[in-house]
Amino acid sequence: MSQSIALVFPHQLFQNHPALEQDRPILLIEDPLFFGTDSEQPLKFHAKKLILHRASMQHWAQDKEDLTYLELPDVKSRTDLILEEHTPPGIKTLVYVDTVDFLIERRLKRFAGKRGLTLKKLSSPMFLSPDDWIEEVMGSMKKPFMKTFYQAQRKRMNILLEKDGTPVGGKWSFDDENRKKLPKTQPIPEPYSAPLDQVVSSAQKWIKERFPDAPGIRDHFNYPSTRREALQAMSLFFESRFELFGDYEDAISTRARIMFHSVLTPPLNIGLITPQEIIDAALDAAEKNTKIPLNSLEGFIRQIIGWREFMRIIYLHHGVMERKENFWKFEREMPAAFYNGTTGIEPFDHTIQALLEDGYTHHIERLMVLGNFMLLCRIHPDAVYKWFMELFIDAYDWVMVPNVYGMSQFADGGVFSTKPYISGSNYIRKMSDFPKGDWCEIWDGLYWSFIEDHREFFASQYRLSMMVRLLDKMPNDKRTSHRKNAKNFIQKHFG
Repeated sequence: MSQSIALVFPHQLFQNHPALEQDRPILLIEDPLFFGTDSEQPLKFHAKKLILHRASMQHWAQDKEDLTYLELPDVKSRTDLILEEHTPPGIKTLVYVDTVDFLIERRLKRFAGKRGLTLKKLSSPMFLSPDDWIEEVMGSMKKPFMKTFYQAQRKRMNILLEKDGTPVGGKWSFDDENRKKLPKTQPIPEPYSAPLDQVVSSAQKWIKERFPDAPGIRDHFNYPSTRREALQAMSLFFESRFELFGDYEDAISTRARIMFHSVLTPPLNIGLITPQEIIDAALDAAEKNTKIPLNSLEGFIRQIIGWREFMRIIYLHHGVMERKENFWKFEREMPAAFYNGTTGIEPFDHTIQALLEDGYTHHIERLMVLGNFMLLCRIHPDAVYKWFMELFIDAYDWVMVPNVYGMSQFADGGVFSTKPYISGSNYIRKMSDFPKGDWCEIWDGLYWSFIEDHREFFASQYRLSMMVRLLDKMPNDKRTSHRKNAKNFIQKHFG
């Protein structure tokens, strides 16, 4: 009998799982942390996220030998209590892949210490950056900058480099070529839609019974829940949407949700495919199809080997601190209208309603529509974190802590971000097809009131001081109007 057992969590459904060996039993755990029933951190997850976890785990378990499937407990629980009940006698070593989750790691250590067991943690295929290299490159920076990290990553992986080590195309980033507005006549290919099989159908029924109040729409589930489907989704992206991904990466549209995005984070963040596979496929697609422009290839590569890896590193190095920070000292709670998309702010409501249907929006909608507006409304960062964690199908602690506290809300005061990402209504209209309306006056009122109330901060920032100068030049009646519009909206939704 084996003296070790492999622990597999809902976000670790790798084809070649490092902890799996012949004759080593497997515990596949429906950990409450991934279903919203954790006794210490309860959340109300989107129905489609719950379906994805349930269906993908059931699929993954089908061809595994000596596997024990630990179903979600009927009552709120937590990782270590589940292991206390279900770890077989005679086991001396728990073998698992790095969960990249502070809470799970702490619980595993607590359980192992209590039982006198050895923990064997293996590197995760979900990420690309070796630990020793991370320490080297991060140690060389006074402040963690994505730009510096990304360039070092390109060099380490020898991706898009000339023979002399300079970047292909003469520059490291083509971000300035990724900001086109989607033309009204631009044809948009259909995104991938997974077939409804018996496992997914069963998961939908289970979610309906177990989580009747889960936000979002259960029906029309079309995300990959098997490795085969994930590979199909990846192939379709590179065949039909990759070419124009770069041009319209930042575009916002009312007539198309996915546009030219890959939507690979749901299967990627649960291990059905790996970042290395995606990078290999991207480079292969660009080599085979000369129509793939460099701004699409580089922009996509940057998201995978740059931003995604950088978020994990920020989480590991600064995540515990970030979660405790509230730079602006905001205290407002999240109002109900922000959960159901009934605020009267057209772009904000449209994005939330799409999110409730799909559990997904692309990164600019997350940052510059949702996060931007929540920051202008001065909501407590903990409430913003909770909102994003609950409603996004691809949300996990490692990615949402740095993205919310660091990037969108600037709650950490600038650990890695150089400025708060806020804007008036002009930016939204510039990147979208939303018409001008009353929402613009409210959005601009919140924006300029924010600048005025934090003028000392903005005046002290070289890149932002211009906003204070513009505010000072603004006619008094316009400033008064902005104040009034902001005040009325805040009173209506926050009391």
